[in-house]
Amino acid sequence: MQGGTPEQRVEAIQAGDEAQREAFIVQYRPFITKTASRVCRRFIDPERDDEFSVALAAFNEAINRFTPNAGSSFIGFADTVISRRLIDYRRQEMRHAQSIPYSSFTDDEDNGQGYLNRMENAAAVEVYEQSREAEDRRAEIAALSERLADFGIRFTDLVDHSPRHRDSRLVLLRIGTRLGQTPELWQMLTEKRQLPVKELCIIEGVSRKTVERHRKYLIAVSLIAAGPYPCLRQYISLEYDKQEGTPS
Repeated sequence: MQGGTPEQRVEAIQAGDEAQREAFIVQYRPFITKTASRVCRRFIDPERDDEFSVALAAFNEAINRFTPNAGSSFIGFADTVISRRLIDYRRQEMRHAQSIPYSSFTDDEDNGQGYLNRMENAAAVEVYEQSREAEDRRAEIAALSERLADFGIRFTDLVDHSPRHRDSRLVLLRIGTRLGQTPELWQMLTEKRQLPVKELCIIEGVSRKTVERHRKYLIAVSLIAAGPYPCLRQYISLEYDKQEGTPS
């Protein structure tokens, strides 16, 4: 079975072949390292970095949770799980940095240094948080660019295919979000690498011309809505925050 596809090997492990789990994880250790390094935007050393342990646990989680009818390959599913767990880990690290008590820093109220230390610490935490959020956004953009490439789309294409008018943009954001959050439509997109134009037109009540004209934009929105891109999803939400209501 070691020569089978990743999906076949995962199926065997889930069926009780635990002897194969360790060999499977060892074989995909380079993939785990590469994925963790891409998400973190720096090389992750398996021997020293905690991020590798997080990614390793996420890969094992993916083995346990993968289902063949999910509409994606095991490698694609594992990539998503690893990305999400690393993003969660980094956010927890940021919250921990914010929760460090001021008393743990030098405090000398007599000469006013205590107040300055607290102010400097608060400013440092804010800068650190902003820096990590910027890194998260860069990592998400890099990951999304790779995912878009599967559909023959470049990130720069979105500039030319984005709707210019806000009303049109809101409609397309709604359609793209629906596509990413509807299992049947999402499976059609990921399995055939084709936009389910007919189905979207019927469900959303829009013209075929509208959907086909903005194909690349709709695919990008659906990938953001369904993937491990919390930072990029905020940009989708901002469009709806400007008016009453939320994306359906």
